[in-house]
Amino acid sequence: MDEKFIRKLYAKHQECPDCPSLKIVTEFFEDLLGTLFPEFSDAPFHDFKSFEQHVVDLKSRLQKLLIFCELQSGDVPSKSAAFFGKIPTIYQKLLKDIDALEKGDPAAKSQQEVIRTYPGFYAIAAHRFAHELELLEVPIVPRMLSEHAHSHTGIDIHPGASIGEYFCIDHGTGIVIGETSLIGNHVKIYQGVTLGALSVRKEDATTKRHPTIEDHVVLYSGATILGGETVIGHHSVIGGNVWITKSIEPNSKVYYQAKMHHGTDEEHDLLIYKTEN
Repeated sequence: MDEKFIRKLYAKHQECPDCPSLKIVTEFFEDLLGTLFPEFSDAPFHDFKSFEQHVVDLKSRLQKLLIFCELQSGDVPSKSAAFFGKIPTIYQKLLKDIDALEKGDPAAKSQQEVIRTYPGFYAIAAHRFAHELELLEVPIVPRMLSEHAHSHTGIDIHPGASIGEYFCIDHGTGIVIGETSLIGNHVKIYQGVTLGALSVRKEDATTKRHPTIEDHVVLYSGATILGGETVIGHHSVIGGNVWITKSIEPNSKVYYQAKMHHGTDEEHDLLIYKTEN
C-alpha cells in the first residue's frame, strides 16, 4: 500500500463516528447472561460482595457503551437505569422460555442442558436484551446484539420484533423474524421459518411489514409467512414448506399433501387448509 492510500484509510478512521466495537458489545452481553445464569459464567463468585461489585461493574460498562453511542449525556444514566430495572422481568421471561424449550423438545434432558447448549435459548436471550434496548431507543447496540446471535446460531431475530412468553425455537438454523413481527405466547418455531415482508421498499420502513403469530401456534420447518396484515390465528399448526401471504383462522392446520395422478408417475403438492371448530 502506498502512502496516499494509507492516508485515505487514516482519514476514514478519523471520520468514523464513535461506536462500541462488536467485541465490547458481545462481551457485555455474555457477562450479563452469565450473571443471570451461572451456566454461562466464566468464573465462580465466592462471596456476595464480589458478585454485587460485578453487577455494579456491568452497569458502568453499559453506561460506557451508551456514551460511545453518542447519546445525550443526560440520557445515559436514565437509560442505563431503565435497562437494568427491566432485568428481573427479562429473567422471568427467559425462565419461561427455558421451560418451553425443555418441554417442547423430547431430546432435552434438563433445563441446564437447554441453557448450556441450545442455540434457540442463546438467540432468544440476545433478543430479550436487544429488544429492551431497542425500546429505549439506544442506537446500533441492539442490532449488534442480534447480529452477533445470528452469526453464532444462524437465527436472525430483529431487535424490533415483539415476542411473548414461553417462546420455543427448536433447532433454529435459518430462522428469520422480521422487525415488525408480533409473536404471542406459547409459540413454537422450527428451523428455516421466515416471518418476512411482502414488500422491501424503503418507503415502507415505518409500516407493519411482518406477520402476527397468535398464541399457541406451531410453525414447522421451512414455513414462509409474509405480510404485515397476515395473521396466523391462535392454536394453529402450519406445516413444513408452506408459503402463506393471507391470514389463517384460529384452530387451523395448513400443510402440503402429495397427490399422484392416476396412470402416471407425476406428483403434485396440494395445499390443505383445515379449520377445527
